Amino acid sequence: QVQLVESGGGLVHPGESLRLSCVGSGYNLSYFAVGWFRQAPGKEREGLACMNKYGRTNYANSVKCRFTSSRDNAKNTLYLQMNSLRAEDTAVYRCAAGVLWKCAGTYDVWGQGTQVTVSP
Repeated sequence: QVQLVESGGGLVHPGESLRLSCVGSGYNLSYFAVGWFRQAPGKEREGLACMNKYGRTNYANSVKCRFTSSRDNAKNTLYLQMNSLRAEDTAVYRCAAGVLWKCAGTYDVWGQGTQVTVSP
């Protein structure tokens, strides 16, 4: 069964950090581009980062310099390190695996999501 499972979300205060993990099974993530997304209540889904198979990553302006995406191919796991969190970062975060090695295709495997809440 092909699936992605996120973990690491939680409740933090503004300025704190969290690291999300996304473990793939039945699917070798190293061959494909992978992305991180979030969706807050009442808002559209926002793309945060896309990493191609070679590790080159594009970030949304809203998270650039605060969030870092990485992958451990041996563990078939993606990570999203989130620093200097703000209240507006509160959302459900999801990882996704693309159909291509580069960040120009669609995503066909999605995780279930993990909640991140940033509150004083």
